[in-house]
Amino acid sequence: MGKNFHAEHFVCVECGKPFGPEGYHEKDGQPYCKTDYFRLFAPKCRGCDKPVQARFLTALNSPWHPECFVCQDCNRPFNGNQFFEIGGVPYCEQHYHERRGSVCGACRQPINGKCVGALGQRFHPEHFCCTQCNRQLTSRNFKDHNNQALCQKCYEKINPSFRIVEP
Repeated sequence: MGKNFHAEHFVCVECGKPFGPEGYHEKDGQPYCKTDYFRLFAPKCRGCDKPVQARFLTALNSPWHPECFVCQDCNRPFNGNQFFEIGGVPYCEQHYHERRGSVCGACRQPINGKCVGALGQRFHPEHFCCTQCNRQLTSRNFKDHNNQALCQKCYEKINPSFRIVEP
């Protein structure tokens, strides 16, 4: 640092402890031990808020320890580097779709394309079927019977007084 010190006076300006074999780090002309230097000046991991010192990755405009960059719901690492983001927070595909309400009401898998909205849920088109005969339905051709989707024929079997008479 271009100055002379007594050995007992060359200490960390933050904690006052002498420097060990790791030496010191300088910031604005002041010596710091490694622990205090990284605590005060190193970028912080977005996941754990601890200093990033060596290995890290950058995602969502922030540094992360690799072990901290996980789905915020299930804490699992991301497969194949694919993650989904809501409000600056990373999620796996399943939890992203669950939070967005885009999980099929039948198979519980994410819906990434067309869907049918019915009975307060969303469905893959091929999974929205009559609960009695398993015929595929649409949002326009089903009858709601106690929160179950039925085709016209199955609905008429359960409710014989309800018949559509065509002219």
